[in-house]
Amino acid sequence: MKKIILPVLLSFGLLCAFKGVQAQTPYRTALGLGIDAGDGQTLFGPQIKHSFGGYNAGNAQLLFGDHITVLGADYSYNQRISGANGLSWYIGVGPQLSFIDHGKWDDDWFDDDDRWDEDNHVDVAIRPAVGLEFRIPSTPLAMHFDWKPWWNLSHSSHFEPGRFSLGFKFVLK
Repeated sequence: MKKIILPVLLSFGLLCAFKGVQAQTPYRTALGLGIDAGDGQTLFGPQIKHSFGGYNAGNAQLLFGDHITVLGADYSYNQRISGANGLSWYIGVGPQLSFIDHGKWDDDWFDDDDRWDEDNHVDVAIRPAVGLEFRIPSTPLAMHFDWKPWWNLSHSSHFEPGRFSLGFKFVLK
């Protein structure tokens, strides 16, 4: 239960602390490359972020790693930081599916039962995020950095706080 309460309270506290800052994402839609790193393996792949107007945005990513493919979607609340041209902060959360393929060839030398051992499964996770995004003024380029812990809800549920995301985007409009 403590693993649930801490991230929720931290997210709510940050949202309240930044409530007075001026509004929204510095673009409507951007495509790019996302990198998810920290405890465990590093994942990378394409992502898209779209502003729905005001403070609301959605982000989707398809990340790849060694024997894993991750499909995720996030909602984020975004606000510009007044006086910092192109810089904004965001807080969000979203579900994630991890398709894991640990299949291996079983060729033990002491038996005649050589076969392909299947250890494939899908993990379901929730990923809160809090971060900064910077759109380089007068260019169609943006980047972000966030803390994005991994809360796995299936297959030996656990909370992994040491995960971060870095992204580089091309702004479409």
